[in-house]
Amino acid sequence: MGDYYSSDEERYYYDDDDDRDASDGLPDLETEVLLPSTKSPSSEVITKESLLIAQRGDLRRIMDVLSLKEHHARTLLIHYRWDVDKVIAVFVEKGKDKLYAAAGVTVLEHNNLSSELSSTVMCLICMEEVSASDVTTMDCGHHFCNACWTEHFIVKINEGLSRRIRCMAHQCYAICDEAKIRSLVSARDPYMSEKFDRFLLESYIEDNKQVKWCPSVPHCGNAIRIKYDELCEVECTCGLQFCFSCLSEAHSPCSCLMWELWTKKCHDESETVNWMTVHTKPCPKCHKLVEKSGGCNLVCCICGQAFCWLCGGPTGREHTWTSISGHSCGQYKEDQEKKTERAKRDLLRYIHFHNLFKAHTDSFQREAELKETIQEKISILEDNQSTFKDFSWVTNGLCRLFRSRRVLSYSYPFAYYMFGDDLFKHEMTKKEKEIKQNLFEEQQQQLHANVEKLSLFIGEPFDKYPENKVEELRMKVINLSVMIDGICRKLYECIENDLLGSIQHAHHSIAPYMSMGVEKASELSICWENEA
Repeated sequence: MGDYYSSDEERYYYDDDDDRDASDGLPDLETEVLLPSTKSPSSEVITKESLLIAQRGDLRRIMDVLSLKEHHARTLLIHYRWDVDKVIAVFVEKGKDKLYAAAGVTVLEHNNLSSELSSTVMCLICMEEVSASDVTTMDCGHHFCNACWTEHFIVKINEGLSRRIRCMAHQCYAICDEAKIRSLVSARDPYMSEKFDRFLLESYIEDNKQVKWCPSVPHCGNAIRIKYDELCEVECTCGLQFCFSCLSEAHSPCSCLMWELWTKKCHDESETVNWMTVHTKPCPKCHKLVEKSGGCNLVCCICGQAFCWLCGGPTGREHTWTSISGHSCGQYKEDQEKKTERAKRDLLRYIHFHNLFKAHTDSFQREAELKETIQEKISILEDNQSTFKDFSWVTNGLCRLFRSRRVLSYSYPFAYYMFGDDLFKHEMTKKEKEIKQNLFEEQQQQLHANVEKLSLFIGEPFDKYPENKVEELRMKVINLSVMIDGICRKLYECIENDLLGSIQHAHHSIAPYMSMGVEKASELSICWENEA
C-alpha cells in the first residue's frame, strides 16, 4: 500500500514504486483528489465477502419482477450476462414465453413422480429399471436415474460448464435445477458440489459485462462493478487505477488499442528489428546479418560470400568504386533506398515520441517526491505560527500537477498513432492530417508550457518567503491550476470531436476527462445482509 495525505478538502494517494520501466506508462504514484460530491459514485467495489450479497441483489430484482424461483432467475441473468435491465426490456418487448425460451427456462414443475410414474422406471440413458425413488425429474419433464444425472453433472462441472448445465434428453435445451444438481452431486462428491457453487457465484463476475476483477498483482480479491458506461477509468480500494474496458493501467487520452500497440512496441523487439532493417543486410548464403562498415557497396560476410549491399544479391569480388563486375541492381536499387529511408524515418519518429513520453514519465516520478517536501514546508510554517492557516492551495496544485502531467504523458503515444500510418493512414488526406495535427499540437504545447510552469511554482521554497510573497504564489498556483484544468478539458474535446469523432472505418473511444481525477470506487452497500 502507498501513502495517503489528508486535509479538510481532499485526499490523495500515491504508490512508492519507482522501479517500473518507462514503457509501462506512469507508475502507480498517481495522486487523485476525492472532493465531496453530491453525485453518487459510478462504481462499486465488490469484495469476497460482498460478492454473494451483490449477486443476490440482482437475483432478487428478477425474482420480484417475474415471480420466479432463484435458479430460474439465475439462468435468465447468466444468459443475458447479468444485465437486469436487458432481461426486463426483453420481457416487456417480447413477452415472458420468448424470454424464457431463449434462456432455456422451463417454469413447469414435474416433481410428483408417484402420480405420474410407476414404482419402477426405465432410465433411457443406462437402459436399466430403477426404483421411482432413485429417479429425478427436471422442470422440463424429462426424468433419468440419479446415477446418470450425477455422472452428467460431474462431467459438466469438470468441463467448466456448470453455469448452464442442460438436460440430457435429445434436443432439450432446458437448464437443470441447480438445487437438484447440488443435491445429487454432494451425495457423490462434496468437493465437486463446492466447486459447482463457486462457479455459480463467480459467474456474477465472469459473465457480467458490468463487473470485472481488479487486475492488481498480486490479486487483491476485489471486483469492480460500474453503473453506467464501461468505457471509464476506476480506482480499486487497493489503490490500483485501471481502464475498465481493457484492464490495463489508466491510459487516457489514448484509446485501448493505441495503448496496447504502444506498450507492445515498447516492450518487444520491434525497434531492435527496425534498427537491424536500417543498418544490416542478411548474407545470401548463410543468412547471418552483416553490418556495412565502409563506403563500398560490395560487402563480404564472414562465411566468405560477397554480395551487393544495395540489393542483397550474391556477386563476385571483382569491383570498382562505382560498379561490381557482372552485376547490376537495376531499378531495385531505388526501391531498396526508399525502403531503407522509410525505415529510418519511422525509427526516428518513434524515438521522438518515446523520448517525450519517457521525459514526462520521469518528471512525474520526480514530482511525486514533492509530497513529503511540501508537507515539511507546511509544518515549518505552522510551527512558525504563520497567519496562513489554509494550505489547500498547494496540495490542490500538486494534485493538479500530477493529473495534468499524466494526461500530457499519454498524449504522446496518442499523437504517435493518430498522425502516423499504423491506424488511420486512409482516414485522412495529407492536408486534413496536417490541419488536425497542428490543432492538436497547439493545445498540447499549451498544456506542456503551463504544466512546467506549475511544476516550477509548486517547487518554490515558499516556507522561506514573506507572507506577501506567499500570497502572490498562492494566487499564481490557484489561477494556473484552473487554467490547466480548462486546457485538459479542451484537449479531450478536441480528441473526441475533431480527431477520433471524424474517423469513419475504425472505432476508437477514450475514457472521459475527469477533472477531479480517476474516481475511487465506493464500498458496496450491503442491502441483503440478514437474508444472505
